[in-house]
Amino acid sequence: MKYTVDIIIDLPRPKVISLFDNPDNMHKWQPDLVSFDHLSGDPGQPGAKSKLHYKMGKREMEMIETVTKNDLPNEMCGTYETKGVFNIISNRFEEVSEKQTRWVSENEFQFSGYMKLLGIFMKGAFPKQTLKFMNQFKTFAENETS
Repeated sequence: MKYTVDIIIDLPRPKVISLFDNPDNMHKWQPDLVSFDHLSGDPGQPGAKSKLHYKMGKREMEMIETVTKNDLPNEMCGTYETKGVFNIISNRFEEVSEKQTRWVSENEFQFSGYMKLLGIFMKGAFPKQTLKFMNQFKTFAENETS
């Protein structure tokens, strides 16, 4: 399953990148994130691996993030793996104006096992969840600089 979503953030691109590229900020816009642990490689650079642990209600999930490309301020790409799901993400940041940045997130999900069925039946939920995370970042970023 592939999809693309985008939002406009009312901040200059350098400020957006500064906030986005700082792992210490993740808890500020991902309230379900319990921990972010660097595992290997040069943080933020291709090949770097980290473990993310989320708790959403009673459900807990761990995933492994692998950075595949870091060409910031233009683009940052990575993969996210958890049981039954492999997600490939490309995040692009485009300057709309001196005061606005467009964040474009291209996503590809590959499912295995029982997650294939979940992927089929919950197809619409994935773009909504991605957009929710993006909007949480937008709110955090725009309020961080006020």
